[in-house]
Amino acid sequence: QVHLVESGGGLVQAGGSLMLSCAASGRTFSPYTVGWFRQNPGKEREFVATINWGGTRTYYANSVKGRFTISRNNAKNEVYLQMKTLQPEDTAVYYCAAAHVPRDQIVLLTYPREFNYWGQGTQVTVSS
Repeated sequence: QVHLVESGGGLVQAGGSLMLSCAASGRTFSPYTVGWFRQNPGKEREFVATINWGGTRTYYANSVKGRFTISRNNAKNEVYLQMKTLQPEDTAVYYCAAAHVPRDQIVLLTYPREFNYWGQGTQVTVSS
């Protein structure tokens, strides 16, 4: 089991920045890929970004590419999502998710069904 807790959400004006953090605990000694997703009421959970266990590979949704950066510090069991040039359409509850992966493979995951563990979410609201 991996327990995930997001933090760093809040209210920001358009054009502003926020950094989200995802703290992992539990079975963190086994390699895990992490993804960030977001969701608004009545809509499906949307992929935002993912990072492999070693932190060497990342992948982003087109809507955030060039504005968001995902990174991780495995010594601290933390994953981050730096968000810049935020727009009102970025408003959502942001979730981090994790899935155990083989240690010797570079694995990037983009579908919610591929992840086993989820945080409780943190609200990001961007005002115009």
